[in-house]
Formats: sequence, structure tokens, C-alpha cells
Amino acid sequence: MMDRIKDFDKKNMKKVPDVKPGDTVRVSTKIKEGNKERTQVFEGVVIKRQGGAGIGASITVRKISYGIGVERTFLMHSPLVSKIQVVKRAKVRRANISYLRELTGKSAKLKDKQFDTLAVNVKEEELAPADQAEVEEPVELSEDVMSQAETVSAEDVAEVEEKIAETENPTPVAEDEQEAPAEEVEEGIEQAEKDIEHGASTEGKRAEKSKENNAAKEQEEEEKGAEEGQA
Repeated sequence: MMDRIKDFDKKNMKKVPDVKPGDTVRVSTKIKEGNKERTQVFEGVVIKRQGGAGIGASITVRKISYGIGVERTFLMHSPLVSKIQVVKRAKVRRANISYLRELTGKSAKLKDKQFDTLAVNVKEEELAPADQAEVEEPVELSEDVMSQAETVSAEDVAEVEEKIAETENPTPVAEDEQEAPAEEVEEGIEQAEKDIEHGASTEGKRAEKSKENNAAKEQEEEEKGAEEGQA
């Protein structure tokens, strides 16, 4: 039974940084709101750590928000805790620095000390192992499919070659077909000239008739005037 518990703990334990009391940490937690999920960051000073190095390890983080002290306890190996980052490290002689609750202002500040951030913090790549990419098996094509592909490609190539040959070597045009448009143009010009002459002649005839009619009317008017004068 104990072996099973140990195996379970090993499978569910995550790689977390070596957090100590007095460290300023930034804890990212997952929060689900309906169908949506967001990440909330809580930054503060670790006042105590409990649970040792097992799966039940927890830290209590304290911060001052608008003059009010706020404390939260996080299970370091919880699936809801996505990331723990050590921002600062201070000189502390106690394992439990809950005395900070009674201090305010400058007296509540701790003296910082230098530390290797890369060595203490865990890389993001180590937090979640990369998923093994599924290798797609090559698809084997049957002989019928391959033969159809070859025939289709050959037909396409033949059509393309024919089109290229037609563009490079156009079919010759007969001389009669080339001369035909010129003859048709000449015939059209002659017909147009005839139409113009015919139109001019008809207009001349109309003008002559109108002149004759006008002259006849003038003679009639003169004769009428002479008769009235004699009367």
C-alpha cells in the first residue's frame, strides 16, 4: 500500500523551485469561470512553508494590498498552480516569519540578498513535458491508382505540348483568304460611291422640280394681277 502511495506521489509531483521563508514569489493560479479559464497572479512574501518536500508541500504568501494584509496558502504541487517564480530572496533566520503581521512600513521590509535566479527557478519547458508528436504512417497506393495517375499525367503533358506547338507554328493561311478582305473592301467603296452619286442626282432632280413649281406659281399670280388691273 505504501509503495502505491509513493508511486502516486511521484507521478503527480511537479518540478518546483526551492522556495524558502522570506522569498518574494509570484504564484500563477488557474481560475475557471464557467467555460472560460484565466490565470491569476499573486505576488508576496513567503512567511512559512509546510509539508516538507512531499506532494503535500504548501507555502503561505503574504502581501499588503491598499494598506491591508492579505495571505494565501498554495499547494505547490496542485494542478491549479501553473507556475511559481522566485523574484527576490531575503536574509531570514527563522523558518516562520509570521511576526511580519505585526510590523508596518520600513520595519516590515527584509534585507535582500543576491541569488542565481536561473538556478533557483524552474524553466517553463520542464513544467509540462512536451507531448510526443504522432508520426503519420506513409500511405501506400495501389498499382491501379498509380497507373491512373501516370495515364492522366501523360495525357495532360500531350495536350500542353500540342498547345505549345500551335502557338509556335500557326497554321498557314491561303492567299485567296488573305486577298478576299481587300477585294471586299474595294467593292464596298465602289458601292458607296454609286450610292452617293445616286443620292446627288435625286436631290438635283428634286431641286429642279421645286424651281419649276415656283416659276409656275409666279406666272399664275402675274396673270391674275393683270386680269384684275384690266377689270
